[in-house]
Amino acid sequence: MDDFPGFDHLLIVPRLRVQNANAISSPLTHGFPAITAFLGLMWALERKAREADIDLQFNAVAVVAHDHQEQVTDSTFVKAFRLTRNPNNKDGKPAAIVEEGRIHLDISLIFAVQGPALSADPDHNAGLARQVHDLLLQMRIAGGSVITPIANGARHMPYLLALTGNDEDRQALFASSMWRLLPGFVLVERTDLLQQRHTELLALDPEASRLDAWLSLSRINWRAPQSDEDDKPIEKQPWLNDRQDLGWIAPIPIGYGALSELQAPGSVTNARDGSTPFRLVESLYSIGQWISPHRLRAVEDLLWYAESDTERGLYRCRNRYQPETDYSFD
Repeated sequence: MDDFPGFDHLLIVPRLRVQNANAISSPLTHGFPAITAFLGLMWALERKAREADIDLQFNAVAVVAHDHQEQVTDSTFVKAFRLTRNPNNKDGKPAAIVEEGRIHLDISLIFAVQGPALSADPDHNAGLARQVHDLLLQMRIAGGSVITPIANGARHMPYLLALTGNDEDRQALFASSMWRLLPGFVLVERTDLLQQRHTELLALDPEASRLDAWLSLSRINWRAPQSDEDDKPIEKQPWLNDRQDLGWIAPIPIGYGALSELQAPGSVTNARDGSTPFRLVESLYSIGQWISPHRLRAVEDLLWYAESDTERGLYRCRNRYQPETDYSFD
């Protein structure tokens, strides 16, 4: 079932600085933490809030990237991760290098929330947002350390946005809040581009798979022009980029698919949690796009939420961005 979770407020936490987050998002992708890391952060934050007697339910999350600095070499065309070999072993000698990718981030987080802790009193909600923000500063984001931001007025303070009133009021409120997150880019899913590319490849090769389509969209493919243009010989025309006009797209992991049957709790040796059923999984992939927040027309375009289908063995992240479809807040 693809049911969008309910919520009535957005908790917006602007301008968090994260140092040394995990830049290797899956076995095949790198450059930004996986969206699963932010869903995991959301659930961990909900548990911390409950421990602090804050009855708040976190149902979906979005991430806006303002700046990033992947820790890679830039001296040659082929880049490599800057690696460290600390700490030293107990004999004082340097430890073996552990292959890891790190990235510094400047991001904003948006959580879709609901619960008894929320109130119609703006002052109460402002204090609640600060409480959750303080809890967030004590956590790690995608393995990275959260650096306490420098206060810069109300623009960089966390706040709760109540989606109340009619559809027009809520839409105007959501749109105005997105302007406050500029400059930046929000990650959305573009499954439609993957399906479109697969259809194009099937016209050329009936045996083309969705993996072929994903790999094709993951790189820039140059092809020669097919016909004369402006009376110029074909050999003098520029080659064509098949990702042109598709926007800033990137391959992304979106969850996990099962490789084994579901095992009973405690039946697998050395499992991390002995009270939860165990299953071997592998990464699932899709195509994502970075777009400016002010281009979003509905809050459903923004948010990511979890969907589990144990029978099919799918545990994936969902996003409902549709370039040509308007959503209702109902």
